[in-house]
Amino acid sequence: MFLTYEQKSLIERVLNVFETGTPTGKYYAIARYNDGPHQIRQITYGRSQTTEYGNLRQLISDYADANGTLSAELKPYVAKIGVVPLVEDETLMGLLKEAGRNDPVMKTVQDAFFDRVYFAPAMRWADENGFVLPLSGLIIYDSFIHSGQIFWFLRKRFTEVPPGQQGDERKWTKSYVEVRNQWLKDHTRADVRASAYRTRDLLAQVNAGNWYLSETPILANGVNVNPLPNPYPLAGP
Repeated sequence: MFLTYEQKSLIERVLNVFETGTPTGKYYAIARYNDGPHQIRQITYGRSQTTEYGNLRQLISDYADANGTLSAELKPYVAKIGVVPLVEDETLMGLLKEAGRNDPVMKTVQDAFFDRVYFAPAMRWADENGFVLPLSGLIIYDSFIHSGQIFWFLRKRFTEVPPGQQGDERKWTKSYVEVRNQWLKDHTRADVRASAYRTRDLLAQVNAGNWYLSETPILANGVNVNPLPNPYPLAGP
């Protein structure tokens, strides 16, 4: 999917708000939820919140190899993450917060990590299924950040097929957001129900016809989000 610098930055900044409440993202943000395997309690961390039993190990491994201020202190945790429960390890919590708040290396590592581990796979899925509209890209990326994928059981709840199968992209995207919104709102877990603000706000953009993300700011969970200006604009004539 082709995205301009502004469109990609807007997508990332909307997701930052959904995950940590601010467009720039809170690189030090830590939460603990009962959403690990078999609903065990786990850590979620970082700008766009990766999880203890998901990809946190890879993020901390990347940081440990990047010679950050606290790389030496965090490196011993790499082998433990996802193997030994660490959700109550206050030393680890302190190290993660300190690195995310004060070490520019952690911020650089997180930017590269979330782009590689979440954004690139989401855009690859979009390309493989024929999606080209930036708002579709935002909606697909939100699913990859929030759920790790586009759930097949949600796709089976509507009849439109993806554009790569000669479907109508706008109809597919709207149908997907609508069924995902209903699924979140009706979920048995309160914390999942509480996250339905994501699909509510995405559906508002669909209904407004903001397919190219050209109408800004975008309202994301009560926060007005604008894209970053392109630092490398094409030179004029």
